[in-house]
Amino acid sequence: MRTWRVGTFSMGASLVFLGLFLFLSRFMGLDLVHVMSSWWPILLIVLGIEILLYLFFSKQEKPILKYDFVSILFVGLLGTIGILFATLSATGVMGKVEELAAREERSFELPNFTYQIDDSIKRVVLRTASYQTTVEATDEKELSMFGTYRTETAKREKLIKSSDEYVYANKKGDTLFVNVKTLPNEVGPFYSRPQVASTILIPKGVELEVISTGASLSLNPRGLENNWSIDGASELDVKARENSNLNIEAVNVYGVEGAEGAWNITKKGDPNQGDRVDAVHQSGEGKYQVTITNTNYVSLNRN
Repeated sequence: MRTWRVGTFSMGASLVFLGLFLFLSRFMGLDLVHVMSSWWPILLIVLGIEILLYLFFSKQEKPILKYDFVSILFVGLLGTIGILFATLSATGVMGKVEELAAREERSFELPNFTYQIDDSIKRVVLRTASYQTTVEATDEKELSMFGTYRTETAKREKLIKSSDEYVYANKKGDTLFVNVKTLPNEVGPFYSRPQVASTILIPKGVELEVISTGASLSLNPRGLENNWSIDGASELDVKARENSNLNIEAVNVYGVEGAEGAWNITKKGDPNQGDRVDAVHQSGEGKYQVTITNTNYVSLNRN
């Protein structure tokens, strides 16, 4: 008489059920992770049914269960994998893995920000984030900010939906304080920081104070009609017109660059020894002052 070893039927049934789940998942759009985390309890049901059937149909007075250890080991391995998937899914780890696998690097536009500048505002204090930023004078009577950012995202979702999420403006007396916020960033070994390139337009008749946190800035005073000051940038590129009426002073910087004779060095030092220098560039009568402090390197381009 043939001997029924418990586990053989369970192994065969588990392979059939797994095959059916995987087959149907291709046509129903089911995720393999969800399949593996959902179907494994069937293994326990099938194995329990097999044991009950053996006990029920056995003709022995005291039937002795005989197990096929290879089959039981195989079924246990599949069950363990299913339990692992279910545990990771319940703790949210699997969701993070799926999101990470679906992420792609894409570019988006920053939502435009505008703030009307009336005659009561005489001064703007701008605190920038550590992103590439261009500050430019404009004839318009409004402060505006726009640009693009590049980030890793799943399902082509934008990182920010409105300008309030990346810039904040608050008026106190005759001064408008504008803070540029750091964009949201996922923390982890497989995430990268968003890359931002923005432009900020400042009315040319308003005094401006820029406080940078080590960002790379580009300055375009154009037809500036007031004083500007920039502090704390890592690198600063200044675009000055030949016919502008500016006096650009770089104080306590590691070095200045530009066309020959563009800068008048008022304080020399050895950059190799960590010394800093002071330099001045004047175009026209130099009526309006642009003061640059605590910046590593300043580059001057005249056009």
